[in-house]
Amino acid sequence: MHYPTKPWKLHILHHSHTDIGYTDRQEKIERYHVNFIKQAIEIGEAAHSGKRPEWAGFRWICETFWAVERFLLSSGGDWPERFKQAVQRGDIEVTGNYLNFTELLDDKLLAASLRRAQRYANESGLSIRSAMTADINGYAWGYAQGLLDAGVENLFSCVHTHHGMFPLGRKQIPFWWETAGGERLLVWNGDHYHLGNELGLAPKAIHSYMIRDEFDTPPIMENHFEFAETRIGRYVRQLEEEQYPYDFAPIMVSGLITDNSPPNTAIVDFIKQWNAKHGHRIELELTTLQGFFDTVRASDADIPVHRGDWPDWWSDGVSSTALSTQLFRDAQRTLRSVRALDAAKRADDGLLEAAEYNLMMYAEHTWGYSSSIGEPWHPMVQALEARKAQFAAEAHRLVYSALDDVLESRGEVSLSAETDLSYLVINSQPDRKTGLAALHVHYWQLPVISQGFEVLNETTGDYVAHQKQKSARGTLVIVPYDLEAGSEARYRIIPAQGAKPAGSTSSFLLIGADGVIDAGLTDDAEEYPVQVRDNTLISPYVRIRWQPGEGIVSWQDAASGRELLREDRDHGAFTPVYEVTPVADRRQTTGTRTRMGRNRKGEAVRRTAGRLTAVSRVEQGPLMATVELTFETDGMDFYSVFVTAYALEARVDVKVRMHKQSVWEPENVYLSLPFRTGLQGEQLWAEKTGTLFRPAVDQLPGTGTDFYCIQEGAALWAGGAGLAIGMPDTPLLQTGSLAFGPRKLTGHPALGEEKQLLYAWALNNYWETNFKASVGGFYEFRFPVSWGGFSDPAAAIQACRLMNAEPNVIKVAGLKQP
Repeated sequence: MHYPTKPWKLHILHHSHTDIGYTDRQEKIERYHVNFIKQAIEIGEAAHSGKRPEWAGFRWICETFWAVERFLLSSGGDWPERFKQAVQRGDIEVTGNYLNFTELLDDKLLAASLRRAQRYANESGLSIRSAMTADINGYAWGYAQGLLDAGVENLFSCVHTHHGMFPLGRKQIPFWWETAGGERLLVWNGDHYHLGNELGLAPKAIHSYMIRDEFDTPPIMENHFEFAETRIGRYVRQLEEEQYPYDFAPIMVSGLITDNSPPNTAIVDFIKQWNAKHGHRIELELTTLQGFFDTVRASDADIPVHRGDWPDWWSDGVSSTALSTQLFRDAQRTLRSVRALDAAKRADDGLLEAAEYNLMMYAEHTWGYSSSIGEPWHPMVQALEARKAQFAAEAHRLVYSALDDVLESRGEVSLSAETDLSYLVINSQPDRKTGLAALHVHYWQLPVISQGFEVLNETTGDYVAHQKQKSARGTLVIVPYDLEAGSEARYRIIPAQGAKPAGSTSSFLLIGADGVIDAGLTDDAEEYPVQVRDNTLISPYVRIRWQPGEGIVSWQDAASGRELLREDRDHGAFTPVYEVTPVADRRQTTGTRTRMGRNRKGEAVRRTAGRLTAVSRVEQGPLMATVELTFETDGMDFYSVFVTAYALEARVDVKVRMHKQSVWEPENVYLSLPFRTGLQGEQLWAEKTGTLFRPAVDQLPGTGTDFYCIQEGAALWAGGAGLAIGMPDTPLLQTGSLAFGPRKLTGHPALGEEKQLLYAWALNNYWETNFKASVGGFYEFRFPVSWGGFSDPAAAIQACRLMNAEPNVIKVAGLKQP
């Protein structure tokens, strides 16, 4: 063995990667981790009691607090106390991160997840100052602030570069991650969580995934020690050659070559054998995260400071299960409303915490069983797909149950035989909110208003304009509202006086025996403030024009005359872009995807855009008008864009409806968002986990710039004005080129030369292991768009949040009339 030029110490971090639903059923994974902790307790006790003195020095790191929480909830007797003693002895370390998440979590849910570990620490007299993640490739910028707010000072990251990459252009180095507010979190930008297995630290659990030799390396080898000598020595010497600034390094190791693996005492035996022979030059020591970070902080090497977002390459899984993600986002958004509305604390805390748990389990980074693409018919694939969706569905059910409790406390009444049509419209948002509210009239109540009606805002005493809209279970009466933060207004639908009996007919109403009204002596629609004319939708605030084939080609601000669509766009607004990478041989279904690397498509990708084929006016009235644009699109049986413009505000609501065909080959569906402000100095802004940032600008060096998993939408802003695009259903914003090729990371000199065209990345199934193989089905995705004066980017992003959050409308008992 060739020794390095100086003595080294390798800090061995023994843990189990928490990956819920990739290797087995979720409840089985939970059982595994509970048992792993019990094994670790028993190993430590045996070492300290003298029963197994050879195990002295054993350390076990609980990678996530989720495993600890499950252990504490399911283990009775003296197990919790024995666990606490093991932690106090230093045999087991509790870390601050709850799960390995995608970037779906908002700041409220992230804080709730981090509070779970700190709550246990406070109750047990422990200190949790370090957190650990594995597999995932990054975190929202707000994650750093969330950790610091929870008392966590250090973050250890085990990045997995499959379809991803570590930041800064180098791994196994520390940096200070500075938050938007100027605080700093110490981060170790680490290597893969099986690195120690690759180096041979775990007998009978050897791996060759990133480190490859000419000879085969099965998990169990007869010449294991010699193999480890070769790889460890070579690894340390390479660090020296790369001008690595320390004489120590962390090495993560698992007990078996699998995610969710148990503690392994053979690692302790190996370390003792190694140190007896090579410890004078390369010492190995099992340690804890906190112990390792204490060493880092005590070193005299300079640690660089970096600010900005750390986009996770692996957040793209959210669009492989788009319907469940839509449920998740609605539940998370509604949970915020519940807490804002519930001043009287009518919602059950246990119910809300259960909702949070289900949201966290859906946001966990595992999207399905490991063979979901190769054998999508497999019972385990099908089962885990349904179970993953169940987390979102159960969270949705629990949140809306809590909402019902709160709304009942605010006056909501149940169904009754009464025909009084009184409503309460509530703004649960922390800002003033204007717009249109929908008052629901059940189909059995329609005779009451069939001869006409008025709508009274009982809070102001004014009669308001209204417009009827058909719904699945009756009619919606659309009315305007203007509500300050947290305020409400009462509305009452008043049937016209002297209404004719329901069975009478009019001698003047031009309606056929078929019930259709489609002929008249005059066109009343010409009197409405929102007009549909030829190929244009016109309101007092906007002029939207479309062309056959291309789709929407102009979106003009009526006040300023500025064009709000880019001239250099590749596709019209909300035009679908479909990609599929052909797979000639079904045996290459997974291999084709592997070879994509950091592209989300293959070199032979076929990309087509939808073609506008038909336009129809859906509705028109005093408050709004809607047109439907129908496209012919590859990969879909149906694709329509419903565009609604309003008479009272500079806002347009877009609903994209599609029927996606079932396709096994890797594919993507993008929806074009080629907007601009038309002003000099325009910047793109987005928000993740409570922190605003500029994509490709406010980022760590060497991070991805192709797409971002954002919260409520994106904003284009310049000097006091901007355009806000709400994205309540589709969290992935594509900003990089759709073309196959080398991906440009933050800091690339040519990055600023590319057009930054925006797309909603609505659907994908490209990952070769655990994404859903088919994204076929029916979908509706919403995109509210507004523009005008915004004081700063935060105000523009807040506009996205406000547009996405509909007011709460409830049926209430009518006021007694004098």
